[in-house]
Amino acid sequence: MEREEFEALVRGSLASLPDWFLEKLENIDVVVEDEPDWRIKREMRVGGGTLLGLYQGVPLSRRGFWYGNVLPDKITLYMGPILRMGGTGEEVEARVREVVIHEVGHYFGLSDADMKRLERGE
Repeated sequence: MEREEFEALVRGSLASLPDWFLEKLENIDVVVEDEPDWRIKREMRVGGGTLLGLYQGVPLSRRGFWYGNVLPDKITLYMGPILRMGGTGEEVEARVREVVIHEVGHYFGLSDADMKRLERGE
């Protein structure tokens, strides 16, 4: 899959989120990178594991009166690891959407454990 097509999947995934969700996204940049930097993997304690996406910023749940005049938060999707997981075009599209939703969840202040509970319907 070419980068342009992958970026279109990311844009489509973002656009498919409910309007009430999108309206709350502000001061955030969503980017695609080929691979996670080794420093990021070390910081995230991924080691030899796979990092598909990353949220960097101050979650909405932690923003206070002091929050302002800051650089945008950043969601990064890592194209290489996502594509290496393989699958059909539809499976890749579903995985991209899952990563987008996961990282947006971090923007809203959800932890990995919170998201796993939500995925299980708890």
